[in-house]
Amino acid sequence: MESAKSIQMDKVTFRQMTLEDIPDIMVIEHESFTLPWSEEAFRSEMTLNHFAKYLVMEYEGSPIGYAGMWTVLDEAHITNIAVRTAYRGHHLGELLFRRMIDWAGELGMRRMTLEVRVTNHSAQSLYRKLGFHSVGTRKGYYSDNQEDALIMWCELPEREPQAGEEEGSEEDWI
Repeated sequence: MESAKSIQMDKVTFRQMTLEDIPDIMVIEHESFTLPWSEEAFRSEMTLNHFAKYLVMEYEGSPIGYAGMWTVLDEAHITNIAVRTAYRGHHLGELLFRRMIDWAGELGMRRMTLEVRVTNHSAQSLYRKLGFHSVGTRKGYYSDNQEDALIMWCELPEREPQAGEEEGSEEDWI
């Protein structure tokens, strides 16, 4: 695996997740979470949940991160976001999250929400930097240790569809 010290940002690309990505996503999932989703959970999200949208971040063609959201009415709910351990600390999580915000805007979303562990201060800091604010907590949200989740919301920037683009389209901007 490429060392994170030698990342060239022009080699970072984004695309929509496919079922073929699930084995690579599972590696990232297990590196990132104490309660990782199963392969079946991802498969169900991608085949049965028409609200679900997933993005893969690649470096030189290899998946190094991913993020997901549900788009319901005019709201996007971030379901998960993760970057491979070896690639952390280089603002790639921020880059991935900004891409999700852009995609949500492309799809006509006006707001975005997420839950984050109350102890995950680095993620909370990033989300605040991107315009999120705390609106409450979900007590005992995480089943591994009954940790509370902080609920965060953000109003997305208003945007006008670009020439040749329909609001809500999934163009290959990624």
